[in-house]
Amino acid sequence: MRFGMVTTFFGEHSFGGDAAFVDRLSRALARRGHEVHILYCRDAFELVRGDQSPRPYQLPSGVTVHPLSSPFGPLSPLATHQLGGPGFKRGPIRRWLRQIRPDVVHFHNLSLIGGPGLLQMPVPGAVKLLTTHEHWLVCPLHVLWKFDREICEAPQCVRCCLKARKPPQLWRWTHLLDRSLRYLDALICPSRSTQQEHARRGIKARTTLLPYFLPRDYTGLPAVATPSHRRPYVAVAGRLEKIKGFQDVIDAVRRLPDLDLRIAGTGQYETALRERAQGLPNVHFEGRLDAAQVAALFRGARAVVVPSLVYETFGYVVLEAFAERTPVIVRNLGALPELIAQSDGGLVFETRDDLLAALDRLAHDDDLRDTLGSNGASALRELWSEEEHLARYFALIDEIRRLRRVRADPPRPGAASSPAARRKAGINAAS
Repeated sequence: MRFGMVTTFFGEHSFGGDAAFVDRLSRALARRGHEVHILYCRDAFELVRGDQSPRPYQLPSGVTVHPLSSPFGPLSPLATHQLGGPGFKRGPIRRWLRQIRPDVVHFHNLSLIGGPGLLQMPVPGAVKLLTTHEHWLVCPLHVLWKFDREICEAPQCVRCCLKARKPPQLWRWTHLLDRSLRYLDALICPSRSTQQEHARRGIKARTTLLPYFLPRDYTGLPAVATPSHRRPYVAVAGRLEKIKGFQDVIDAVRRLPDLDLRIAGTGQYETALRERAQGLPNVHFEGRLDAAQVAALFRGARAVVVPSLVYETFGYVVLEAFAERTPVIVRNLGALPELIAQSDGGLVFETRDDLLAALDRLAHDDDLRDTLGSNGASALRELWSEEEHLARYFALIDEIRRLRRVRADPPRPGAASSPAARRKAGINAAS
């Protein structure tokens, strides 16, 4: 089959998250002999990257990337942001679709490559999917974080955008989004939490649950030895932003002087975190690490902490910790506690005192650490493996095609009156 992946950021011009999923899915499909093409917007990366440099990226065999670069430069993604459609990219995207003629078009981060209007672009015969890697469908800032201080429960989108120095998107007050979602065959959410948040915030389209996965060789790099560290430590990893909640872990280890905290990543909040950690010899900033180095860091940790202040749609870092048989400590918010309930691979905290107690337990209880780490590793193999994900992915595609055939060739009156005849016609007897 021929797959077209459409997303805003990818490869060296990306920040992780949704791009990591697109990369892993594309590699998995290519390994099985499928042809994969990835379309992304390089202009968008240049517009928002700030001091972020392109990241090293090795393109796998069987995958072709098509970066969009417009003569209008940053005006192209800005037009998409404001108008909710492909804008200057409409012609190049149409030509790309005609050139590759995909069997499946899988949309991911639409924010700056085409907006919801891109979903309306005709792709004859192709199955059209969209995965919600963030809450962009219901939040112009993607993460449901209001006024840079709290979870959004009473939206004030114009004020919130202006405070974040982003122009409001007036198309969100039209019916463009609802109309565009009708062009999809499936709207995929990676967790039940994400399904629930989209439904309660106004998305009328039916959603399909399909969790993320982690391949066995997920780093794609030679293994790195576990770093030697004389003292026990916990680890956090990700972009250094306020919403990641790493500041709460710094505050906690201030009260646990025998436990180190190792922070992997860079970002705009790094200066604030360093100031918060001033005078704490047990807090270490590791800088930007590659995937193999992060894996080694997790392997030696007593726990990996995921203290996000916003609704995570899934939580890839949890799976990466489980891959190293390391338990996690997560905030009781979004998809994170859902993963712990399914795996029994970690501890969940509500308050700062809860976090302190969880850190203290896993710092000193070897049996608990080993049990939770083993549980997480088992759940990863059973629930979030590449094989499990692809089986469900292709079952979804097959079901969409089957329903199309049924609609295109409905049974003649009386032809499917018996249960056996209905099964032969591909119709659920309970419908």
